[in-house]
Amino acid sequence: MPTRSSMTISESETSPLLKNGGYSGHRSSSLTRRVVNFMKGEDEPSWAESFNFFIFGTWFNILLVFIPLSFISHIMDWDAGLIFFFSLMAIVPLAKLLGEATEQLTVKLGENMSGLINASFGNAVEVIIGIAALLNGQLLLVQTSMLGSILSNLLLVLGCSFLAGGLCHKEGVFNSAGAQAAASLMALSCIALVIPAAYASTTTAGMENYCSDASECPTAGLLLISRGTAILLLGVYCAYLWFQLKTHPKLFISPASHTDEPNSEETVPRMGTAAAVVALLSVTVVTAFCAEYLVSSTEETAVRYSIPKPFIGVILLPIAGNAADHVTAIWMAMKNKYELTISICVGSSIQIACFVVPLLVIVGWIVDQPLTLHFHNFETIVLFVSVFLVNILIMDGKSNYMEGLLFLTLYLIIALAFWAT
Repeated sequence: MPTRSSMTISESETSPLLKNGGYSGHRSSSLTRRVVNFMKGEDEPSWAESFNFFIFGTWFNILLVFIPLSFISHIMDWDAGLIFFFSLMAIVPLAKLLGEATEQLTVKLGENMSGLINASFGNAVEVIIGIAALLNGQLLLVQTSMLGSILSNLLLVLGCSFLAGGLCHKEGVFNSAGAQAAASLMALSCIALVIPAAYASTTTAGMENYCSDASECPTAGLLLISRGTAILLLGVYCAYLWFQLKTHPKLFISPASHTDEPNSEETVPRMGTAAAVVALLSVTVVTAFCAEYLVSSTEETAVRYSIPKPFIGVILLPIAGNAADHVTAIWMAMKNKYELTISICVGSSIQIACFVVPLLVIVGWIVDQPLTLHFHNFETIVLFVSVFLVNILIMDGKSNYMEGLLFLTLYLIIALAFWAT
């Protein structure tokens, strides 16, 4: 009969040295379980609920009908004007869906990761259109569309927001310190565009081998200045994100927010994390196709219908790409939430000027397209006066309908000037 000690020895001999019994499948099964749980979205809306909200959650999505029309018109080789119109209208709901997917993806993430994702996908439509135009060799369209996005946010959206908010409230208040920090960065980006223009127009090296359109034959010095400046602006933008999200977040909070009631309108998770990722990637792919069709039809549309190409880039494309943000910014101003309005308008302009434009210069460098930061003198002056007016009017941290009217007046003057070109 075995003793207690022999039983103990035999049990110890047969027991595994490792808790998982040395069976590596346990770890892989645990990883598989985590992946399955992520895809199922435990304690999150189901896939059906997520995509029901994503597709039918807003009246904006009625414009999704233009997506198949854009594809069909391109495949069937319809009139370039129809392809351009259908693709332009398709961009409107796609931009909204990109923003919605990004917002839902950041609901359960930390503040830093949310800020990083918003910085990456906040202007995804502009990046996609810019890359599509870049790969097609339409450098002027890249520059004008980026300039138009900045002007649209700074003048049109901010002007409409201040005007609508001023009609609902006598005066709007926002944090002037944060607004000044943002305005200073916009001023830096504006100066970064003035320097290449001054170099190309005034220096002997800049005017060397100069042709009618410097964007088509930039000098080696102009390429060096543009690419070096692009890298520096990307670095400054990363520092600004750290400044805004980590070290000085209080500068970007409304001074009256501590007296307000708790915000009952915080983003509610309406989509599972996995569903939001799939939606974001899917919409990005569809947007890339529509942007390609839009860009490829721009040249013929401009010629056939006598629409100035700079007007298309500066006015039409940005309005379509930012339509959803326009509505949101105006709505926030009407609800007296000017901090969100400033964040959408000025923040988006900073993102384009200090992130998207330098990024496209770097991409152009990689794909051997000579995109530079040298904008035409007229475009550079337009950007300078726009940033100058915005800096003056937001410096006091207050807004009213008259300031909104000033922004809109300048935007309409610029639109007339680009139509005349």
